Amino acid sequence: MNNCMLLAEIVQAPQLRYTSDNQTPVAEFVVQFPGLKEGDGAAQMKVVGWGNLAQEIQAHYQAGQRVLLEGRLAMNVVDRPEGFKEKQVEMTVQRIYDAGSLGSMTMSPPPSMPQPSATARPSSPAAPAPVTLAEPEANPNYDDIPF
Repeated sequence: MNNCMLLAEIVQAPQLRYTSDNQTPVAEFVVQFPGLKEGDGAAQMKVVGWGNLAQEIQAHYQAGQRVLLEGRLAMNVVDRPEGFKEKQVEMTVQRIYDAGSLGSMTMSPPPSMPQPSATARPSSPAAPAPVTLAEPEANPNYDDIPF
């Protein structure tokens, strides 16, 4: 499954627009995050949010804010005027969190996952029961094997 989380800074303020067919809200913005190696510059990526999340993004987030993004990554191929094709990464955000409030945020499993109960877990780890292996018979009777 294509799902990732990324801590980034919003570079370009979210722009809210609507689709032409059914007027679904779409928010687009650009984020940047530091390079992986020392000396690498910051990488930028376009982020898209749909529906009610798009309206929330546009209302609550602005340029310069650090956010934690959860969503899917996609690669888009764009024809450049120079005559070559360029691949650009884009994230479709499913959840967004303000990085300033991460200290007070508690992560919980999705509702579809069952919560572990207190009775299912032993209070202290028990030692595994010893396994005894049966000795093979000296003269097995192959006629008694059901097929």
